[in-house]
Parts: sequence; structure tokens; C-alpha cells
Amino acid sequence: MTSEPRPLLTDRPSDPGARIHDRVYRSLRARIMHGEIAPGQALTLRGIGKEFGVSMTPAREAVQRLAAEGALTLSLSGRISTPALSNDRIEELATLRALLEPELASRALPRAHFALIDRLEVINQGVAQMVARHDAPGYIRLNLEFHRTLYLRAQSPAILATTETVWLQLGPTMRALYGRLQRTEPPRNHRLILAALKAGDEPGLRLAVRTDVTQGLRMLKG
Repeated sequence: MTSEPRPLLTDRPSDPGARIHDRVYRSLRARIMHGEIAPGQALTLRGIGKEFGVSMTPAREAVQRLAAEGALTLSLSGRISTPALSNDRIEELATLRALLEPELASRALPRAHFALIDRLEVINQGVAQMVARHDAPGYIRLNLEFHRTLYLRAQSPAILATTETVWLQLGPTMRALYGRLQRTEPPRNHRLILAALKAGDEPGLRLAVRTDVTQGLRMLKG
């Protein structure tokens, strides 16, 4: 006598609570990464729950997940805030970007076809529009989209995931950096990145990416 086959895990209905938590997590994560929340800004579970129309439980789960990624800090008293990075921490994260992102760009270069370069040029035009509007979160969002679009071609998901965690920790600080730079045009290094991609110039691409991702951050020190 044969037993009935056991249902696969994928056949089970998804947990609605998990979907709610994930929605809060992803939305809050994007806000932090794109500099919509200032460094050191305090948050509350009640405020997060009210903003997203959820109970305290998914709000708490999202905060705990973001704290584990370094995007939020939790004090012993339970205070929630975005990190206000020290000079040493900025230097450490800038060094990580300098190590990870040129490597991703180098791995992407063999797959940098014309359609990808065209897409990057369109995104860079969007960056210019954000600069003209003085839209700091929009600028940060499209600047990261420029880099992510290139790095996806590296087909190196572990390196990209680590890089995105660095971006997440830097998000509020990038907002402060935007105000310091007072940009009037897109980053010059974006043009150098595009030129290196068109020329197949791997050393030039590495240099342009490294300069682009670290030059501004180090202005924040001191």
C-alpha cells in the first residue's frame, strides 16, 4: 500500500503577515537607502505602523531586520534611529565601495553591450534632471540605479548584495553629502565610466568607478 505524496512546501499558502512585514521592510529600506531620512533621525514603531497602516508587529520585524543590516540603530532603551556615521565609519564604508564596485564593473565589462550603455546614458540624463530640480533623494536613487544597472551585468550576486548593504548604511549620509557638494550637473565620473565601457577600457573603468564612489564620501570627513 502506497502512502499519499506529501505536499511540497511551495504548495502551502503564503503567510499574509510575512507579506506585510516584507512590504514595510522594503519600503523603509528604500527610503533609508535613497536618503529620505536624515542621519540620526529618530523613528518609532508607532510612527512606522501609522505610516504604513500596519500593526506594531510587522513594524518591529522590519526594524529588527534593518538593524541587522546596519541601516538602523537600536539603543538599550529601545530608541530607533538612522546611524550618524563617524569619520572612521565613513572611511571604512568608502574603502569597501572602492574594493567592491570596481570589481563588479570589471566583471560586467565583457557583457556591456550597446543596449546596456544606452540604458546607462538614459539613467544619467535622469540624474541631470534630479540635479536641476535639486531633488536629493531622486538624485541618490538614480545615481544608485546607474551603478546597479551596470553591476547586474557582472552576474556576481553575492558581491552585489554586499555592496547594496553598504549603500543602505550610507543612505542618510549620502543625503548630507549631496547638500555639501551643491551639484549643478551629473557626476563627471559617470561620463568617464560610459567612455570606458564604450572603449572596453578595463583599467580606465576601474579608476572611474573607484573615483566616483569614494571622492565625495571622503569630503564628509572632518
